[in-house]
Amino acid sequence: MRTVKSYPEAWPLHTPFVIARGTRTEVKVVVVEIEEAGVKGVGEATPYARYGETEASVLAQIASLLPALQQGMTREALQQALPAGAARNAIDSALWDLAARQQQSSLWQLSGVAAPEGVVTAQTVSIDTPEAMASSAQALWQHGATLLKIKLDNNFITERLMAIRAAVPQATLIVDANESWHAEGLAARCQLLADIGVAMLEQPLPAGEDAALENFIHPLPICADESCHTRDSLAALRGRYEMVNIKLDKAGGLTEALALAATAQQQGFALMLGCMLCTSRAIRAALPLVPQTRFADLDGPTWLAVDAEPAIKVQNGQLIIAASAAD
Repeated sequence: MRTVKSYPEAWPLHTPFVIARGTRTEVKVVVVEIEEAGVKGVGEATPYARYGETEASVLAQIASLLPALQQGMTREALQQALPAGAARNAIDSALWDLAARQQQSSLWQLSGVAAPEGVVTAQTVSIDTPEAMASSAQALWQHGATLLKIKLDNNFITERLMAIRAAVPQATLIVDANESWHAEGLAARCQLLADIGVAMLEQPLPAGEDAALENFIHPLPICADESCHTRDSLAALRGRYEMVNIKLDKAGGLTEALALAATAQQQGFALMLGCMLCTSRAIRAALPLVPQTRFADLDGPTWLAVDAEPAIKVQNGQLIIAASAAD
């Protein structure tokens, strides 16, 4: 018989996180602990209002599976018992962690992936004035970050991007509009991004309006984020996006995320690996996906005033993950 616990946590941010949908000053997560014969696995997920989730709704979904989890529910059975989302991710991550600890192994070994020593992660520049965003980008660059993710809304796009590019002429830039743009004018904006050397544009249009990208000629790759959750999303994305952003909270855990990654690559999509605002627990659960991705955006814990221990170290724009392979 297993012991199962779930509970919410709140983690203050050291700096407000501003995207097109609003401002965050703390992140609220849900943690699941599953203990069996003295061995404990831990999983974390971030409920996301954009997908209709709250702490209460996620905890209720987890509670609905409590008897089955106590009786030994497998990761495979979990996929059918809950839809993709934060609740399934928290449980799935805990089950992966439990299995790794029971086998005195690591997620890398359990998933059959070789662990790199480190991975370049995007560092996010959140929405502010052009001058403030340029200053943030320059500070990140000076601390060794070479890949910067620029959050934008529908305003001051040229001013913000030109200021940032002038401040960090050698940085690799990716842009995330978080569904805030419209089809009208998108071609000109894509050309602007290409002209200043932006490497990729993420989710410019609202999910559900992807048809506007059909046969849309654009000079840089476009990545689906809010439009891509699981393998079931891919059929609607072909011919519209070149990349998909995989996040455990959207996919409902590593089990589906690994399958999504494999299927997406078979269908010709390049991969990005992302995260919500979260602690290092959530990043550690996603690490087996790192070697397959073109861009990793795993800076969620770097926004926290204090991280969960053991924290994954970020140095010179890289996650130092070799030590994490044995966690």
